Amino acid sequence: MRRENNQFSAPVPNGILYLVGGHEDKGDQEQEKAGATQPLEVLKAFIGLIENEDPIVELVTTGSAEGDASFADYKSAFDKLGLSRVGHIHHDIRSEILGDELKNDIVERVSKADAVYFSGGDQLKLTSIYGGTRFLSTLKERYISDRLIVGGTSAGAMALSTPMIYAGNKEVQQIAGGIKVTTGLEFLKDVCIDTHFIDRSRFVRMAQVIASNPACIGMGIEEDTAVIVREGRRAEVVGSGIVILIEGFGISDSNIMDHGSTEKIYIHDLNVSMLSAGCHYKIPRNNPPHW
Repeated sequence: MRRENNQFSAPVPNGILYLVGGHEDKGDQEQEKAGATQPLEVLKAFIGLIENEDPIVELVTTGSAEGDASFADYKSAFDKLGLSRVGHIHHDIRSEILGDELKNDIVERVSKADAVYFSGGDQLKLTSIYGGTRFLSTLKERYISDRLIVGGTSAGAMALSTPMIYAGNKEVQQIAGGIKVTTGLEFLKDVCIDTHFIDRSRFVRMAQVIASNPACIGMGIEEDTAVIVREGRRAEVVGSGIVILIEGFGISDSNIMDHGSTEKIYIHDLNVSMLSAGCHYKIPRNNPPHW
């Protein structure tokens, strides 16, 4: 049954989003040395959200240029966690998903899954291949109507939001208008997700996105860290790192409109919060939290 939000008449999802900042511990030696608080903590928390005792998880590696290798890494980690039914979905060009939809196989698999997890890679590849497909519409319908868990890591997490950053590294992030943004897969609207946030120094590029549309929330997630979003609003942090939230409702001035120049960005009166494991945040809908 679809629940409605009385204030905004929008459907409240029965599903859960699981947004990972990338480089989550998969139980290998490198990650253990990196200081994960518990072995496989982030992936274990993802599986723990699934209510079915023998769940089906579909792993989407389309964003990766090395889909088979990515699948093998996650399959090994899921095996360690006792998850046996893991399917592999990968498409390199749009015609492949359109062909699979004609056979109904891909839609049927999504209809039977308890959870779907998007691996990292290229978020623009994910949106350009899956935008407007039956695969995506079925996934969204099930996320709204059923208790489907939709997860993503790195680019896979970034693609689940709108707006979605698709270009602009730290060499250009200080230049006004230097960050490129498009429409994501829209599981979260008016929320921009960025990943590897601390490790890759991405605060400034997120601030630019929020200055360009102050109604949006910026959610920067560090590696081996995840945000659980229930009912499309109630966010909770898990994992070994932090999450930085950037709100632009109170921005009083910026030079974000000076795009095309070489001017360095300035923004006055951003609101910034830092959250760690166990912290909660309620994502505002359409209006600033104090309204």
